[in-house]
Amino acid sequence: MLLDGIKIGFALTGSFCTISKVLPEIEKLVSNGAKVVPIISDSVNKFDTRFGTSEDLKLKLEGITNEKIISTIVEAEPIGPKSLMDVVVVAPCTGNTLAKLANGITDTSVTMACKAHLRNQKPVVIAVSTNDGLGANAKNIGALLNTKNVYFVPFGQDGPNNKPNSLVADTSQIMPTIVEALKGKQIQPLLIKY
Repeated sequence: MLLDGIKIGFALTGSFCTISKVLPEIEKLVSNGAKVVPIISDSVNKFDTRFGTSEDLKLKLEGITNEKIISTIVEAEPIGPKSLMDVVVVAPCTGNTLAKLANGITDTSVTMACKAHLRNQKPVVIAVSTNDGLGANAKNIGALLNTKNVYFVPFGQDGPNNKPNSLVADTSQIMPTIVEALKGKQIQPLLIKY
């Protein structure tokens, strides 16, 4: 299998409209031999939305991965010192999380997982999902594109006419992006047309 023995920390943040597209990708990773440990932000852990309840999502994640969810900073911190993962994926990655990663802010389980993992010079893969990717968060995307060991899932404008600043990753390319990131390469093309 393509990812036999690979340990993936898979972090989900509060772009709730994108989470349903991410779950099948987690299933693909598991079916390709990866050990996937779910990591969730406070928003994902606590908020019920029109897209579903937090409890249902947590049950799905644990059912797909057969792993306990990491939901606190304290639980995420050992990822670095114990070198628990081969790659950490943030999908969907909100603009809020992008900004924190770009500016070294570590105040959530997801940002702690990334910080702890990056200290080991291992890849972090980001699947952006934000309404301000070409607005306030453009500078943060630019900073992260130029950050060692950070790789992006190909992304594009999902609604250029009604929401021209919005960017969303093509979640179907999460696994190919991981494969390339594990080789130290950014998958190409990075910018796609929806």
